[in-house]
Amino acid sequence: MELSSSEFRDALAKEMDPSELQKNFLTALLDLQNVERGSIWVKEGDEIVCVEATGEENELIRGVRISAHKPSFVGWVIQNRKMTIGRPGVDPRHHGAIEKGFEVKSTLILTFPLFLRNGEVYGALQLIDTSANRTRLNLDEDYLKLLQNLVNIGSIAIASSLAYQDQIHENRRLEEIIRGLRDQVTVIGQSPSFLNALKLARDYAMTDFPVLITGESGTGKDVISNEIHRLSERRSKPFLVQNCSAIPETLLESELFGHKKGAFTGADKDRKGLFETANGGVVFLDEIGDMPLQLQARILRVIENKEIKPLGGSSTKKIDVRIIAATHKDLKEAIAQGQFRQDLFYRLNVLPLRLPALRERPEDIPLLLNHFIKRETLRLGIPQKKVSKEALQRLRDYPWKGNIRELENFVKYILVIAASDAIDVEDLPPQFLQDDPPEPVENRDGKENDASAGAVSPDAGPQEPLSEYSWRELERRYFLELLEKNKWSVTRSARDADMKRTTFDARMRKLGISRN
Repeated sequence: MELSSSEFRDALAKEMDPSELQKNFLTALLDLQNVERGSIWVKEGDEIVCVEATGEENELIRGVRISAHKPSFVGWVIQNRKMTIGRPGVDPRHHGAIEKGFEVKSTLILTFPLFLRNGEVYGALQLIDTSANRTRLNLDEDYLKLLQNLVNIGSIAIASSLAYQDQIHENRRLEEIIRGLRDQVTVIGQSPSFLNALKLARDYAMTDFPVLITGESGTGKDVISNEIHRLSERRSKPFLVQNCSAIPETLLESELFGHKKGAFTGADKDRKGLFETANGGVVFLDEIGDMPLQLQARILRVIENKEIKPLGGSSTKKIDVRIIAATHKDLKEAIAQGQFRQDLFYRLNVLPLRLPALRERPEDIPLLLNHFIKRETLRLGIPQKKVSKEALQRLRDYPWKGNIRELENFVKYILVIAASDAIDVEDLPPQFLQDDPPEPVENRDGKENDASAGAVSPDAGPQEPLSEYSWRELERRYFLELLEKNKWSVTRSARDADMKRTTFDARMRKLGISRN
C-alpha cells in the first residue's frame, strides 16, 4: 500500500475527535506495515499511558500505565527522541509485564517517537509483529524514513486534536463559570427592612404565582427578580427581561408576543416573541406601570389563559411562563387615573414585594459601598480604595434619591476623581459637603428648584431628572452655577459650597472649568 505525505495529511485533517483520529492514524500505519497489532502511548507526568491500541489484545492494553522511569521501548524512545526496533524477551528495554496473559505475544516491536510542533516528544507509537519468524514488518531503511515522516505528520495532528479538545473542555468550563457568575445574584444587605423583603423573595421562589415588585427606581428590583428565578424550580430555564418604559406600543407588542411576516412594515419574516422564547422559564416585565392599556389586556390573557397570539397571527399558542413584574409607580393611583387596569393589578399582585429605598436602610450603605469599590477597582485594575470614617458618615447621611443605582454611579465617579488610595471628605462632590441644604428657590417659570442639588441653573430652562446626569456633570453644573452667582469669585463660591478655597480651585481644574 502506497500513500503520499499529502494524502496522509489530508486524511487525518478531516477528523478532529482525538479518539477517532488516533484510531485512524494507527490503522493507516498498521496497513502500511502489514501488521495487526499496534498502540499509541502518551506521557502524563511520571507515567506513560496507552491511549489507543489495536489487535486481539487491545482491550487488555488500552489504558495501561507504566512508569516513565522503568525500562520500556516507549520510555526509551521518549527519552532518546528517535525510533528503535527491539525483540521482546531479548532486549532488556521490553516491558514484558504488559503482555502477561496475552495468547499471542509480540516477536518484534517498531517504536516511533511522537513530536509536537516545537520538537518536544510527548509520546510514542508502536507497530508490533507477532509472526514467529519476525518477517511481517518492513525494516528497509528508506521505508522507515518514510514511515517516520508520516508518523511526524500524524503526531502533530493528534497533538493539535488533543489541544483542540482541551480548548473545548476549557471553554465549556469557563462558560459554566460565567453562567454561574451571571446566575449568582449579588444580594447585599443586613437591615431589617431589606432582610424582610429578601425573605419574602425566597419564599416566593418556591411557587409559580405572579410576583409584583414595587419600590423607587434604583432599589434593585431586577436583582431581586433574578434571585427569585435563581432559587426557583425554573432556574435552568430562560430568564428574559423586557423594560416596558419608553418603547413604542407596536414594538413592545412585537417584542413580547412576536410577529408574523408582513404584520407591519419591515416585518420580513416570522419572529418569536419573549413569551414564546422563555417558554418554561420566567419573563420579568420591568416598569410595567408604563405599559399601554391595550397591551395590559393582552398580558392579562397570558396570565389567565396561558396562551399568546403573535402580532399579525390568526392562531394562539400555549405557553408556560412565570411572570414577575416591577414598577416604581403607585399602581393604585394609576388605576384611579385610568392608566392601569385594575384586573391586571390583582392578577399580578398575588405575591406583592416592596423594596425599601436606600435611605430607609442606611446601615447597608457601607456594605454596598465596599462591594462596588471592590468590583470596580478590580475592573479598573487599580488598588482598592478605603473610605474615611468622616466621608462614610457623609455618605450615610445623604438621601440617595437614585438609591443603589446612584450609589453605584457615585463609586465609579469617585474612583476616578480621588487621587489617593483613601477617599476622604474633600474628595466628595459638593452635594455631600453641605450640612444644611439651602431652601428650594423658584426659577423663572415659578417652579421650585432645589439649589442643594447643585445641578440646575435658573437660566437652564426645562430640566431632566438628576438621575439622568453623571456625577461629573452634576458637579460641573453646580460649580458653574456658584461661580456665575458670585461673578466668578472663587473665594465666595468656595464659601457658599462650604469648601476650602484651595479645594474648590483644585476641583475646578479637575472639572475643566475656567472663566475663558
